[in-house]
Amino acid sequence: MYTKQALRELGVGPGTLSAKQLQEFDEKGFIIVENVLSPDDCAKMREAFERIHAAEQGQGGHEVHVEPGARRLSNIFNKTDAFDKCLWIPEVLAVSAHALGEIKVHGANLRDPVKGYGQQDMHVDVPKRFADDWWVVNSMVMFDDMTRDNGPTRIVPGSHRWAPINVPYVNIGDWEPEPLSAEDQARVPADLSAPYPGEMLVEAPAGSAIICNSSMWHSGTLKTSDKPRRMLHLTYTRRDLPQQLLQLDYLTPELYNRMSPVKRYLLEIEPPQAGDGVLRQPKKDHKGWWN
Repeated sequence: MYTKQALRELGVGPGTLSAKQLQEFDEKGFIIVENVLSPDDCAKMREAFERIHAAEQGQGGHEVHVEPGARRLSNIFNKTDAFDKCLWIPEVLAVSAHALGEIKVHGANLRDPVKGYGQQDMHVDVPKRFADDWWVVNSMVMFDDMTRDNGPTRIVPGSHRWAPINVPYVNIGDWEPEPLSAEDQARVPADLSAPYPGEMLVEAPAGSAIICNSSMWHSGTLKTSDKPRRMLHLTYTRRDLPQQLLQLDYLTPELYNRMSPVKRYLLEIEPPQAGDGVLRQPKKDHKGWWN
């Protein structure tokens, strides 16, 4: 199995995206595709979000990150099938493969900032070793409208071509940053929380996918209203890089059995076979059924 084969079997091909969309993604670092989910899909996913969050409360997202000031959930595909459709959005898969080549699911986290929270410093999610060394594509799949007052994402179009700044420590790995050129140094603001020249606040309706190169400079902004802004951060990465949530550590028979071989390949949930030479040490809190 390989990515192009897997995507063709899922109906993703050369016509999934227009040349204009691909050019826009390459130049700006993001595109917005509307109506990737129906109103009924969004309602179903909002209900599942609330049901699971009510059960997990302050522990929501614990498999990856518990975030003060935001309602989060992780490991979602092992808890419900409500979000499965998000995994196979053709445009998300097409952009991810266009940018990264051979792909797999990296992470899938639900998030809704709480009123009075959400402000972040400008950052990029992942490092890079050279100019077009892309590691991750992040798609924000919206279950609610993203508006000016419910904490819209702040982005700087075209900044994915610049040097990475303020990379989260957990994403650095063995990356060693190069000294910044004078041109790059001049771009770095003294105050990472201040407005940046050329930035935009992304607005998008429920059912949209905001598909971003994770090397683009961006941040969360302050949520000033009570309006929910529930979304899925669905990330794909190259197959040579690690997943954010190692799916095999949490794999349930229910998830495995409802996925086709192609979907198991993209989720990377095929357990190692006896004699295949793969050695694995499960985590202490390993939930996988296959071991």
